[in-house]
Amino acid sequence: MNKRSIVILPVLLFVFAYLLAAGCLTQGNTGESAGNRSLSSVDKVEVYHFHATRQCYSCIVLGEYAEETVKTYFGPELASGKLVFGHINVDLPENRAIVEKYGPTGSSLWIGVTNRGEFSKEENIRVWYKIGNKEEYMDYLKGVIEKRLAGDLS
Repeated sequence: MNKRSIVILPVLLFVFAYLLAAGCLTQGNTGESAGNRSLSSVDKVEVYHFHATRQCYSCIVLGEYAEETVKTYFGPELASGKLVFGHINVDLPENRAIVEKYGPTGSSLWIGVTNRGEFSKEENIRVWYKIGNKEEYMDYLKGVIEKRLAGDLS
């Protein structure tokens, strides 16, 4: 192996790993976007990690970090039912209703907000860019959930 091969091989491996992880991402449609509406407070916030039966490493991490964030920072909201979290396998027939409600097109993290009978949903794609740093991921998602619970849908 020559010096050039030693330098090129790690670069190619990095590019391949990046493209593999990016393949799990969805450009997806955000459905009913939460937009810039602001509510004084909300009735319920749902955070769902949608995934297929077979998941890549990045997809698994996406869900694990989301679950840890919710359990670490939002115990009282989970206990009261104001916040709901779940891993939803899109391949299972028993999940058909929630999959149709949110419309995920691949492994993804969605946040739904219900207030006064109105429902808004959004796919959060920014979490994908933070899965390499657990603390950054959790801080970011914590901030998003806090805003949604407070009624800030921007």
